[in-house]
Amino acid sequence: KMIKKVHTLFLIFSLFGFLNINAQRVSEQFKKHWFDRNAEISSYSLEQSRYGEIRDGSAVLIFVTEDFLNKEQVKANQKSKTTIPIIKSNRTKKFLTGIYPYSIMSSSFSAIKSPQNIVKSSASIQEWCGLSYLQINKREKQLEITSHSYFEGEADQNFKIAENRTEDELWNLIRMGPQNLPLGEIKLVPSLESSRLNHKEIRAHQALAEMNQKEKTTVYTITYHELKRSIAIEFNTAFPHFIEGWVEKNIGKGAAYVSTAKKIHTERRQYWRENNNASKKYRVPFKLDLNEK
Repeated sequence: KMIKKVHTLFLIFSLFGFLNINAQRVSEQFKKHWFDRNAEISSYSLEQSRYGEIRDGSAVLIFVTEDFLNKEQVKANQKSKTTIPIIKSNRTKKFLTGIYPYSIMSSSFSAIKSPQNIVKSSASIQEWCGLSYLQINKREKQLEITSHSYFEGEADQNFKIAENRTEDELWNLIRMGPQNLPLGEIKLVPSLESSRLNHKEIRAHQALAEMNQKEKTTVYTITYHELKRSIAIEFNTAFPHFIEGWVEKNIGKGAAYVSTAKKIHTERRQYWRENNNASKKYRVPFKLDLNEK
């Protein structure tokens, strides 16, 4: 049944013209969409589970291509022989827990050309109790982890783990080509956000990756057996595979805690040039201020 399901999706992506076995060849369709010097901004209404209750908030996904210095692992000021093209995703969440706010941001960088694995990933969490920061750098077939936190046992750590796929890179893989997503029983490093929010050790866990086809969308689900956690990301089957929303479930003390996000609005624009007060008007269609109350 799983083989039949995967084969069907394989054919669907092929019919839409997105299948590219050779990862080093980027299609003209991909170039036209992603190398137009704009970023894609999508806003979402968020229902975030935290401390056993559902919190209303907002989320934003930003996807953009950049030139990247692989040795220094930072964005390059200009393209050169030492840069590589990457796709970057910035994912933000804002919600209130009672009197105080939470602000979460995750950034993931993936090479567009082969190999398409994660290059770098980071996450930060700020709330009134303090802040936490995590970073993964892929170097020499290892993942280098940096951790800073105000929690005892999590502060100021630097260590390495064996190279594995990471949950954070899957958001980029969806946009680059869903046919590249891993399926079946796999080992995966959970998202840095979930690792820190749930105070879990950062390491690879056994997980089941599945795809299910709906009328016009596809749902990609990761289920961690040991962690009793799952995340299902729904995206458009057709290129450029806009992400329509996600559902994250955590099982704790016999209860299921569910967080959901549903898309509100998407635009492509050079937001970094729109930083004056007059540009506040461009926020209106995203309905961010309404959802951040």
